[in-house]
Amino acid sequence: MSPSENIAASTIRVFLLIENRLLRESLARLFRNRPDLIVAGQSGLSEASPCQVVDTQSEILVMDSFVADWLPGNLAHHNGADAPFGAVLIGMELDEKQFLAAVRAGATGYLLKDAGASEVVEAVRAVFRGEAVCPPQLCCTLFQFVAQAAKELPLQYPDSRPNLTLRQQQLFTLVAKGFTNKEIASHLNLSEFTVRNNIHRILKQVGASSRGEAVVTIRAYGYPISS
Repeated sequence: MSPSENIAASTIRVFLLIENRLLRESLARLFRNRPDLIVAGQSGLSEASPCQVVDTQSEILVMDSFVADWLPGNLAHHNGADAPFGAVLIGMELDEKQFLAAVRAGATGYLLKDAGASEVVEAVRAVFRGEAVCPPQLCCTLFQFVAQAAKELPLQYPDSRPNLTLRQQQLFTLVAKGFTNKEIASHLNLSEFTVRNNIHRILKQVGASSRGEAVVTIRAYGYPISS
């Protein structure tokens, strides 16, 4: 594989939904200077639609406003299908209610107004890897919310064994071995976009909130997921 092909295989497609034109253009220049990031599309909020993000095959949506209808959780609720991208909110307020509303709506990246350029770039990369980005000042709020929710509605796991295909079992065997999405895509001859979507669907299918939890759950159901 040539160096250019290697870079292309590891890129993250980003859609900038930024109302402020100066900020939007600044972020576009910032991302274009990173070999692993591609600006697949950009728009102001009033000019765009969720279909644009999907049509550009963007994997991460970066927004400078909290608009719940644009976030993956609400899109899935309205459309009956998972939104194939993660969402990073930037320039946010230190507001507990807004933060929790964003989490409930499916945002997995939340950066405050004082976040720097490097933090925005790293947040995009982290969310693409399936991680969450939360300001330290709001971590306690999230833990308290989860603890209270657990008291009111104990965690429940599906009674029936999920029906995983052979390819899905192969994919999570590689997840259990610690492979990245890029490595899994190369091993199974898939695109990173397809791998990420499959992992997201499997997490939902087995009722898991992380890759590690999914591995444990899938093994508990008797699937031969080795590490």
